[in-house]
Amino acid sequence: MNIQAMMKQAQKLQKEMMTEKEKIDKMEFEGKSSFVTVKVNGQKEVLSVKIEQEQLDKEDIEMLEDIIVVAINDAMKKVDDTTEQKMGKYTQGMPGLF
Repeated sequence: MNIQAMMKQAQKLQKEMMTEKEKIDKMEFEGKSSFVTVKVNGQKEVLSVKIEQEQLDKEDIEMLEDIIVVAINDAMKKVDDTTEQKMGKYTQGMPGLF
């Protein structure tokens, strides 16, 4: 295979990777913990936090803060898992690329 063909193949692969990444960036992921639901996008930006208020006593603020952290981390893990699943075929042997 000549260098020109290799470059063309690399450009095609790069375009495919960017297309997949754009799809992931537009996806929404939901994380849950107890009575808290968090939505994030594929860029790991928090879009919403929903709290089932009937489940919450006024004294439970510290617990609520911990539950929100767990829900956000759950949503972020789903972004990472989806990114790895969809982008892994492009990044084999290149850990940490995304």
